[in-house]
Amino acid sequence: MSTTALNDLSRFPIVQAPMAGGASCPELVGAVCAAGGLGFLAGGYKTAGGLYQEIKQVRGLTARPFGVNLFLPETGRPTDPAAIEVYRHQLAGEATWYETPLGESDDCRDDAYDAKLAILLEDPVRVVSFTFGCPEPEVLASFARVNTFTIVTVTSADEALAAQRAGAGAVCVQGVEAGGHQGTFRDDPADEGAPGTGLLALLTQVRESVSLPIVATGGIMRGAQIAAVLAAGADAAQLGTAFLCCPESGAHPLHKRALTDPLFTRTALTRAFSGRPARGLVNRFMREHGPYAPAAYPEIHHLTAPIRKAAATAGDAQGMALWAGQGHRLARELPAGQLVEVLAAELDTALSELAPRSTS
Repeated sequence: MSTTALNDLSRFPIVQAPMAGGASCPELVGAVCAAGGLGFLAGGYKTAGGLYQEIKQVRGLTARPFGVNLFLPETGRPTDPAAIEVYRHQLAGEATWYETPLGESDDCRDDAYDAKLAILLEDPVRVVSFTFGCPEPEVLASFARVNTFTIVTVTSADEALAAQRAGAGAVCVQGVEAGGHQGTFRDDPADEGAPGTGLLALLTQVRESVSLPIVATGGIMRGAQIAAVLAAGADAAQLGTAFLCCPESGAHPLHKRALTDPLFTRTALTRAFSGRPARGLVNRFMREHGPYAPAAYPEIHHLTAPIRKAAATAGDAQGMALWAGQGHRLARELPAGQLVEVLAAELDTALSELAPRSTS
């Protein structure tokens, strides 16, 4: 498929990011699609059966194209059981405070990836995207055969080139400003502390390296920012944090309120909650445990899951994973369809201001 095919998937070049953990629920996806954007279900942390049921729900809400995102299995990185055990001991006080046992860190590592692939190939959706790596060329070719457009999340020009060589239909270029997990192919602890690349610089690097259509993501909250990434070479913009506050979003109410709460003044990348770098609002848990969390995903995700759930139940945002991009203070509490319309209007205004003025 071409750039034209990517643009044909929605009325506006606005993509609602797949946010694993419940935010990207069928109601949000359906509302975004109905308003002219491209909505995405997040396949991460769901069973294959649960994903199948959510796909059915979205189809009952809209006839418009929508997408599904999958996490690539973690392979090639040895896990240090001793480091995980040390972190388990460090979290013992959290377990006592929230009166919940810690999770088991040896839970399934592949997130039912093969079973989800089978569902999406047997009963195709229009778009499938991938995070944490690039699928094998055979997988991408299989989706092409069933007319499913594929997108691979990348955080460098090298990753974009790998996706192009493998046969991806497009790349989603993720700047360091993005909320939630960084989609890098290689989670290397040796890169700990590296600042990462901002979206506009990264977008330019990727645009000059590959010929694929590009979806840009990272800190985008306004239509003028969408216009900026389109001017820089993107074909569409993906927004996650902007949709978290929508009433259709499945994010926890505490998470929604925290985005604009003056108590939470900044975001940071942390391994504290999942063992993989992810950007969220800086809270007590992140400050206390972030410096010590090992590079062990998804083991740390499973280890901390009961704590995060108990904190949410107790109404304590200081123990939750409050994923958010750097633009979180610009969040607007609007229905998803209205937000798409507002963003599209802002985009039109920005593009008209950028258009060359005729001379008399």
